[in-house]
Amino acid sequence: MADRAVRAAGVAAGAPAREGFSGILLQRGAIGERDLARARAVAEASGEPLHLVLVRLGLVAEAAMASALAESLGLPLAGEADFPRRPILADRVAVSFLEACRIIPLSDGDSGVAVALADPLDSETLKALRMKFGKPVTAWVAVPGVLDRHLKRLYGRDDAAALEAKLPSEGWIAAADVETLRDLASDVPIVRAVNRMIADAVAERASDIHMEPYAGELRVRHRIDGVLRPVAPPPLAQYPGIVSRIKILANLDVVERRLPQDGRCKVHVQGRTIDIRVSCVPSLQGESLVLRILDKASAPLSLDRLGFDAAVSRGIDRLIAQDGGIVLVTGPTGSGKTTTLYAALQKVDTTGRKLVTVEDPVEYELPGITQIQVQPHIGLGFARVLRSVLRHDPDVLMVGEIRDRETAEIAVQAALTGHLVLSTLHTNDAASAIIRLTDMGVEPYLLTSALRGVLAQRLVRTLCDACRAPRTDVPDAVKAVHPAAPKLFDARGCERCGETGYFGRMAVAELLPVDDTIRAAILAGADSAVIAKHGRAGGMRTMTEDGLAKAAAGVTTVEEVLRVTGAL
Repeated sequence: MADRAVRAAGVAAGAPAREGFSGILLQRGAIGERDLARARAVAEASGEPLHLVLVRLGLVAEAAMASALAESLGLPLAGEADFPRRPILADRVAVSFLEACRIIPLSDGDSGVAVALADPLDSETLKALRMKFGKPVTAWVAVPGVLDRHLKRLYGRDDAAALEAKLPSEGWIAAADVETLRDLASDVPIVRAVNRMIADAVAERASDIHMEPYAGELRVRHRIDGVLRPVAPPPLAQYPGIVSRIKILANLDVVERRLPQDGRCKVHVQGRTIDIRVSCVPSLQGESLVLRILDKASAPLSLDRLGFDAAVSRGIDRLIAQDGGIVLVTGPTGSGKTTTLYAALQKVDTTGRKLVTVEDPVEYELPGITQIQVQPHIGLGFARVLRSVLRHDPDVLMVGEIRDRETAEIAVQAALTGHLVLSTLHTNDAASAIIRLTDMGVEPYLLTSALRGVLAQRLVRTLCDACRAPRTDVPDAVKAVHPAAPKLFDARGCERCGETGYFGRMAVAELLPVDDTIRAAILAGADSAVIAKHGRAGGMRTMTEDGLAKAAAGVTTVEEVLRVTGAL
């Protein structure tokens, strides 16, 4: 590896800026004048440096700020490959100093020492290092989240012994003293462990963090692209403090360990605000936690980015352009139904139409839309909220889920009185949604008047572009939907995709518009197979066919499509 001190030669640590970082951010469009003025006011009032305020308020992403600082100071920006594989100068600098100052030595040579800093404007730390080493110190700018991850990798310490000394004598499972738990939650190692846990999950594109205690061990897994992957857990002795810290963040009862609890909180990660839903349930060995990460910045809140083909996208556009009726999105839990509804709402005119959502819970905050969260524990369920919302003069209603007959009937009545209603159901395919509503007690003649269309979907993992491998054999199922020469690939696995062969997900879908033929079938009491047959005769392509077409285009694999659609 090239000597980083040589590569950074001539760059003095703490050199004056050639151009202010704020000017660079404005020029790049990373921030607007109004937000910059707001951050300056906060910085003046608090005495905190402007660059730290911009990131803390979520106005500028960490990576964008690091790049602007590097350019303005004339310093190199440290990438993943620039961090050492093993600790450097570990015998000369205390780990506590590195963690407190957020620095990592990159190289040690005759020409001097190169260090990466999360805050390159921290001149005092650089002075201390020059005095410590007795030779020149060159500074590199690092993205704070990246630096923290490498700090953990290179210098991660086990704080278990210190924590065990603070636990009650009867052990952590029986620790019920609220002050003890709050003290644990406020420990610097605990705060750092929770922050790192969330930051690592966000960096790995995880949608959920699962923490499960067992006898003598703690298992932590990230759900990435719909599949759980194990990650290195913190020490078991840290877990009570971690649970307490997360409960405090989510405004939950720290002492209660016998009953399930749900909450949510906001955290700042990598310069942006992340919403987190927390679910805590008691288990035999302690409390099990699941953190749902809701990162709007990475959520594909547009129909184009979800992966629908052109025909399905046009069909959805036609359905949501109507003035009234019900449009349903169906699929199992985790199939992206709510994300599709959000994406559809983004295409509705919010200036000339009143949009209201009723959700459990509200996952993402959408501008220009009134969003209401149901609270069943106080009697505020879907049906009760819907009755009130209909008196709120809405044009478009999004109902998070139709769960019972009462909610279904109110939704149908709303659709029949000129409201466009978007909602979800848990069914395996589009045709089954119609049978599900009639089973709930919705009269067929009302359903034929109200229902406009049903979209059924699943999420398939997409191939990693860095390691996918061509495949020569063509299964018969692919030939049936793609007779032309397909471009099939197999998933191989590499460092970029975590050795899975997949990176990201996209939707496979079937859209069933309700036409006169379908209405006649509903009135005749036809089952889902007959309704699906009519839909295919009218041009509907099934989810499996849609997925195999995407596999034939080299986007995913045949095996992934068959696994997700259940066609194996």
